[in-house]
Amino acid sequence: MKNTSEHDPQIVAFCCMHCAYAAADLAGSSRLEYPTALKIVAVPCTGRTDAGHILKTFEDGADGVLVAGCLPGRCHFVNGNLYASKRVDYIGDLLEQIGLQRERVRMINVSAGMGARFAELAGEFAETIKQLGATGLRKRQRVNRTRAVVEEPVPVAEPQLAEDEHVIHWADPNTLGRT
Repeated sequence: MKNTSEHDPQIVAFCCMHCAYAAADLAGSSRLEYPTALKIVAVPCTGRTDAGHILKTFEDGADGVLVAGCLPGRCHFVNGNLYASKRVDYIGDLLEQIGLQRERVRMINVSAGMGARFAELAGEFAETIKQLGATGLRKRQRVNRTRAVVEEPVPVAEPQLAEDEHVIHWADPNTLGRT
């Protein structure tokens, strides 16, 4: 694994356990270099990786998310990698809407025997994320009076509404009928 200087981007890779995770394992056991900032999460199939998982990963401080699945037409769950690819495109659109670059999320396809290719693609992705810089979404930490570390979300600016737009506030069902 490659150790870069200064600010290492925080990257999470959701890897299909049948192909991409095996490729990452092969890259590691072959002593191929790939970024140390890459945190690998094995999933049964990339099709199981929900949009909420990816967005939560960014919220928790990741600068980039790599979704690595089986080769097209070779998914162990038939179409899971195709669903994941569409989902990654959708997440890219969402990232642009909130002011982040769509390049922060990427789908790659590798087979279990493609350890060198996995290392190469992970390195390229890490370089892209390093050039983009941090997202600025990392949670701040503060120490409360008991000296326990408490995470605080980074404040986000409220959206500006046009005159004809209205915000609907939904009632919390747990507080209805209470005074």
